[in-house]
Amino acid sequence: MMRQRRHIAAILFIAVVAAQVIGLTTFAAVQEAKLRGAEVTLQTVPVDPRSLLQGDYAILDYEIAALPPHLKDLPPGSVVYVSIAPSNGVWQAVDYLPARQLPNDGATYIRGKVAPRRRLDFGIRTYFVPEGTGHIIENARDVKVVASLDDQGNAVIKQVLVDGAPFAP
Repeated sequence: MMRQRRHIAAILFIAVVAAQVIGLTTFAAVQEAKLRGAEVTLQTVPVDPRSLLQGDYAILDYEIAALPPHLKDLPPGSVVYVSIAPSNGVWQAVDYLPARQLPNDGATYIRGKVAPRRRLDFGIRTYFVPEGTGHIIENARDVKVVASLDDQGNAVIKQVLVDGAPFAP
C-alpha cells in the first residue's frame, strides 16, 4: 500500500514537472514566432513626463493608437485591427477595422484592444529599462519602436530607437 502511494506520488510529480516544461516551451515558441514576423517601425507620442516612468519601465504610446471618430463608441476590450503601411521611415495607420478575426487581404495589420482611456493598446505599451536609465527615454525628442508582428497582428518590441539611435544605456 505504501509502495503504491509512493509510485502514484512519483507519477504525479513527473506529470506536474512535464506540464510546466511543456507550458514554458510553448510560451517561448509563441514569443519566438512573433519575433520572426513582419518588422515595422512605429512612432511614439509624448506621454505626461510625470508618469512616464513607473519603476523600471517606460510607458509608450503610439500615434496610431488614437481611435478614429467612427469607433469611439466601441466598449473597452473590443478588438480593432489597424491596417498600416510605411511612410517616411515609420508605419502609419491606413484604416481601422473592428473585427472578430484578422482580415485576409494581404495588408499588414497590428492588433489592438480598446483601452478604458479610449486609445488602442497593442500590448507593447511598457518597455522595461535598466534601473536608473528611464530618464534617457523621458528626455528624448524622438522615440520610435521597432516591433515584430506575427500573422495575427500581435506585436512584440524588438528595439527602441531614441533620437535615431538604438536605446543602449
